[in-house]
Amino acid sequence: MTDETVVLSPSPSRPARKGKGDGEGEGARGAGTGRGQAWRSRRYRWDLRWSPYAFVAPFFLFFAAFGLFPLLYTGWAALHQVELTDPDSMTWVGLKNFTRLWDDEFFWNALRNTVTIGLLSTVPQLAIALGLAHLLNYRLRGSAFFRVAVLTPYATSVAAATLVFVLLFGRDYGMVNWALSAVGLEAVDWQNGTFASQLAVSTIVIWRWTGYNALIYLAAMQAVPGELYESAALDGASRWQQFLHVTVPSLRPTIFFTCVVSTIGATQLFGEPLLFNGGAGATGGSDHQFQTLGLYLYEQGWVNLHLGRASAIAWAMFLILLLIAGAARLLRGREAS
Repeated sequence: MTDETVVLSPSPSRPARKGKGDGEGEGARGAGTGRGQAWRSRRYRWDLRWSPYAFVAPFFLFFAAFGLFPLLYTGWAALHQVELTDPDSMTWVGLKNFTRLWDDEFFWNALRNTVTIGLLSTVPQLAIALGLAHLLNYRLRGSAFFRVAVLTPYATSVAAATLVFVLLFGRDYGMVNWALSAVGLEAVDWQNGTFASQLAVSTIVIWRWTGYNALIYLAAMQAVPGELYESAALDGASRWQQFLHVTVPSLRPTIFFTCVVSTIGATQLFGEPLLFNGGAGATGGSDHQFQTLGLYLYEQGWVNLHLGRASAIAWAMFLILLLIAGAARLLRGREAS
């Protein structure tokens, strides 16, 4: 019998049959993966939608706590008779605290002083700042040093600066009166004279804020295209003409901004006139000659202890600022049209 070798071809592999339990496991894993993807997609949509609000929420929380609530509470206190000795006892008086301001000569005196000091400080301050910025805009040796130097008064304490100016404007031994006598002029009583005291307080404000506004103007000048100056130079314009016809028109929005901010700051002026008066308190001089609205508010609330009247003065200042902002916006709109 002949031996024959039988070669068996491998049989094709057959897929193993899946049991019922295996199918249910894969289905569960698929369903779990789908739910995870849906949850991540939902979180992603929530993140896109609510993250910006979460980032800006701290600002609104602090503004509500330290800005909006004091404003509203001050308005509520202005409608009551409230004394600092018993702030929890409030008697409703309606608009009486506001109407009495209309006949209050000290309020109108403080308002006039505020306007005068504001004009005496704002106009020269911005004019000098514009000139300094124009000089710093050129390539000067050590320009970084000069830019830091003009900002130094802004970083100086208002108390220290005012005390130094009190010595400078001293009647008997002040350096300003010494300089006046050196040129043959009479000494000036800077603290007791009406216009002299207002001019002295304005000088402190000018010294402190000129450098700050100069850097704002400098930043705006550096954004002016150089092609405008090149075209003006080709047309034969001098440096002064370039400044008047190129720089100033280009800085008009910035000048408008600094005018509004300086006006608001002048309305709220407090530290300089308070310290310039020495130890006499918040009266603003022996005859209230440089008492501002901020000083009068302080005098009513923390010297005379009338918190209701002080709150009415605060809201009157707020309404004045709203009128200034409205007038500025109206003026700006007319210029744009």
